[in-house]
Amino acid sequence: MNEKIYVPPIKIQGIKTKLVPVIKKNVAVSENTLWIEPFMGSGVVGFNVKPRKAIFSDINPYIIDFYTNLKEKKITSYIIREFLEEHGKLLSEKDEKYYYEVRERFNNEHNPLDFLFLNRSCFNGMIRFNREYKFNVPYGHKPERFSKAYITKIVNQAKYIEECLQICDWRFECTSFEEALSQADENSFIYCDPPYIGRHVDYYDSWNEDDERKLYEILKNCECRFMLSTWDHNDYRENLYIKSLWSFCFKLTRNHFYHVGAKEQNRNSMVEALLTNYELSDSSNEFLNENKQLYPA
Repeated sequence: MNEKIYVPPIKIQGIKTKLVPVIKKNVAVSENTLWIEPFMGSGVVGFNVKPRKAIFSDINPYIIDFYTNLKEKKITSYIIREFLEEHGKLLSEKDEKYYYEVRERFNNEHNPLDFLFLNRSCFNGMIRFNREYKFNVPYGHKPERFSKAYITKIVNQAKYIEECLQICDWRFECTSFEEALSQADENSFIYCDPPYIGRHVDYYDSWNEDDERKLYEILKNCECRFMLSTWDHNDYRENLYIKSLWSFCFKLTRNHFYHVGAKEQNRNSMVEALLTNYELSDSSNEFLNENKQLYPA
């Protein structure tokens, strides 16, 4: 468990950082494998698996735009440092007034550096948009947020992506999951982390039974291996779709605690599930709080 986990510069609710070790032990990716991640989000899983070839896709254009700009070197880790130093200073001087000034500017201009700034200074690191597609997360009330050490941390996270892009063929696409998955063939590996059905959703993360069934139909009939992240159960209820739609899959579970929600009593643990169309490695049980369950096809 001493393996270094690389955290991306853009934070996302539900990030799979703590699940990366068990996921990496259960995926097999060669130099010829095309990694397809149709619900990119933070990208933490693919960024740590570090496939030679990958398609990272998301319907949120601002996530894709940030990484596309990194790939095209329109923004760099050096530019990020300069930007956060300058605007972090303004935040410390003007406090929430400046946060909302940047938020309004981003909603008009969609600058990827403003997006990074908001992501790291908003409440709880959330990414949420209203029906007009405007970023609407309130201020996190930390005027000294961008300390020298914190900026260096973000810069190093961006440097890791820059280094990967020098040796890896990664594409960033703003497309639907159906379009992203249509590019898969027998040499691909699909990792899906869709919005969790039955959980809290917003504009970019809206997800219903029709979406879950569409994803099921595609993965059930795909020619390659896939892994799907979803929720298994919490203290109050269980994900019934696992026993209905996804009963053909192998399943691996682990307790996971999410530090999200305005009130502490809403920040509950949840048992995560990894579902695959291939048998999982028994060696990964050392990471788990529950035993593996197998569902025969």
